[in-house]
Amino acid sequence: MAPDGLILRDARPGDEALLLRLIHALAEYEKLTHEVKATPDLLRDALFGPASKAAALLAEIDGAAVGYAMWFQKFSSFAGRSALFLEDIYVDPAARGRGVGRAIFHHLAQRALAEGCARMEWVVLDWNAPSIAFYRGVGAKPVPGWTTYGLSGEALAAVAG
Repeated sequence: MAPDGLILRDARPGDEALLLRLIHALAEYEKLTHEVKATPDLLRDALFGPASKAAALLAEIDGAAVGYAMWFQKFSSFAGRSALFLEDIYVDPAARGRGVGRAIFHHLAQRALAEGCARMEWVVLDWNAPSIAFYRGVGAKPVPGWTTYGLSGEALAAVAG
């Protein structure tokens, strides 16, 4: 059950600094602050620009932001439909265990179905036992046999060049 006073709302122009604060809090929790390169301008372009690439929502209790989610749609050639890819979900430590995360997942699952998505997907750090327990608690299962790979920085430039 969601806490009294919880409001989930789509992020809107002007929320960039607030989102960035929450992104930094997530990065600190994940021990990845050195990887945050986002700026308010980059977030504005990605979320609200003419070629927006992502969407976000804020979770607020009594007018104070206590969490956020950021996602985008990817395409599954096998399913022939889109999938909602959850890039970030974060709930402030003081608000955890009160149903905020479940409310966010409920909202995003409804949104994915309404938009015709075949599934919702995300990744989690191997060591993040509290999040893994939460995901299992909402009925999510790891995808067996799949390992996430990525190219970035010099490796990305080398492949491109």
